Amino acid sequence: MTGLLSVEDIHTSYGLSRVLFGVSLEVAAGECVCLLGRNGVGKTTTIRSIMGLAPPHRGRVLWQGSDITGWAAYRVARAGIGFVPEDRRIFAELTVWENLDIAARAAKRSGRWTIAAIYELFPQLSILRNRMGGFLSGGEQQMLTIARTLMGNPELLLLDEPSEGLAPLVVEALLTKIAELKQQGLTILLAEQGVEFSLALADRVYVLEKGNVRYTGPAAALRDDKQLSDRLLAL
Repeated sequence: MTGLLSVEDIHTSYGLSRVLFGVSLEVAAGECVCLLGRNGVGKTTTIRSIMGLAPPHRGRVLWQGSDITGWAAYRVARAGIGFVPEDRRIFAELTVWENLDIAARAAKRSGRWTIAAIYELFPQLSILRNRMGGFLSGGEQQMLTIARTLMGNPELLLLDEPSEGLAPLVVEALLTKIAELKQQGLTILLAEQGVEFSLALADRVYVLEKGNVRYTGPAAALRDDKQLSDRLLAL
């Protein structure tokens, strides 16, 4: 596998509040890597640091070997990294189709993801294409947020807490769709508190605690060793 993303010893703060204290991680092409840990340990900040939304004051973010530390988020996106934020941020007063069309017009990268391809992956969005974003359920909004990000044809998809606040059946459906993206070869970095959701998708995991990486290893090790999983992830 070819390395795509390297995060090297990043330290990130919000004002005087330090959040990350030397986080390092690697994501290879075709992998699904998950950041696990309790709320407030730095998972979202790690994702935001990569995306340029919370630039680290120390350390480096390398994308395909190039230093992108501190780049504006739009430059990071155009370089091939797509971001699905926890708060979704769809255009509530536009239809599903209009949300996707705006993303298509803004995209500076060509690739397989067109509105037709999106409707194939998420048939429900085709059914709802004329519905305003503000009238979608939480699960439908999450599908639309992922779909809108895919319209940029990213090589790496950053997912921040995608299962947060969703009903179990919706989470299961979302898991199936993300697994399908992985099977199609999309590289994924997932920040998630839901252990079962993460371990069902991940090839490797990083467990964060208090802004540091406490554990890294294959996801299978946590799936197969309940004692290890409980020790690292008991909430």
